[in-house]
Amino acid sequence: MTPSMVDGLKSLGDDVSEKPTDDGPKCDEARTQPRQGSDPSLTEPAIGRPISHGQVVDLWKRLQSMQPSSCSLDALLKGSRVYVPPPPPKPEPSDEYKALMAHLRREEAERAYQRMVDPRPRLETFSDRFPTAAQAFAEVNRPANAADIGDDDVTYSEVHRQVMLIINFLVSIVGVAATLWVAARWWSLPARVFLSLGGAIAVAIAEVGVYQGYVFRMSRAKSKQKAVAEVKEVVKTWVVGQGEGGEDDSTVLLKNSQDGADETVRRRRPPAGAYAKPDD
Repeated sequence: MTPSMVDGLKSLGDDVSEKPTDDGPKCDEARTQPRQGSDPSLTEPAIGRPISHGQVVDLWKRLQSMQPSSCSLDALLKGSRVYVPPPPPKPEPSDEYKALMAHLRREEAERAYQRMVDPRPRLETFSDRFPTAAQAFAEVNRPANAADIGDDDVTYSEVHRQVMLIINFLVSIVGVAATLWVAARWWSLPARVFLSLGGAIAVAIAEVGVYQGYVFRMSRAKSKQKAVAEVKEVVKTWVVGQGEGGEDDSTVLLKNSQDGADETVRRRRPPAGAYAKPDD
């Protein structure tokens, strides 16, 4: 209820009590008794108490009939809000439910105590159950042939070289055909077509021939290189630590690959007493 509704109900009750008419009991009954069984009671109006929409409309009609244009429906509803009834109280649990909950609490407390005094062993994992499963899986999936390992960097470089070679061939053929087509622009169309096709075919044959010659020379060089037998010869041997006290140790020349042919490093063990201090 809003303040205007409370004032309207109070004024309606005062008017009815001061000026009893034939409609007075009906108005008082309409004010004090709800329209339906589910409507709230209006016996003691107060701000914030619930009131139904039908009761508000009835109140407005009563006020308009007694005091025309004194109160509008908008003024009655100003400041009101939807009334949400409080939830009904929860029913009291039965004795069976209380006994069951007490029994479950006792069982849970007993289980907690047992876990505390006698902890269970750690859960068994898959690796604990099958310790050699990972090794067996690796052995099964190990490649049996060298071809199953996959392509290496050499294979990728060879494929890249072949692709670039094909692109080079295509660019050369298309370039020659386009050049002949533009150069013979004053010829007839069939002549230009045959000239471009002939030039492209000739360039393709030349490219293939050059590539075959290159491959033949490379294979021949590889075969010659494999045919040359590598001869290993022992030039000199020596024993480490032999002849440490002698003075006739031979000189060992250590050649440096980065230096010139004439640059050598001499390392000689000095004879005994070479660095002796001279007598005064």
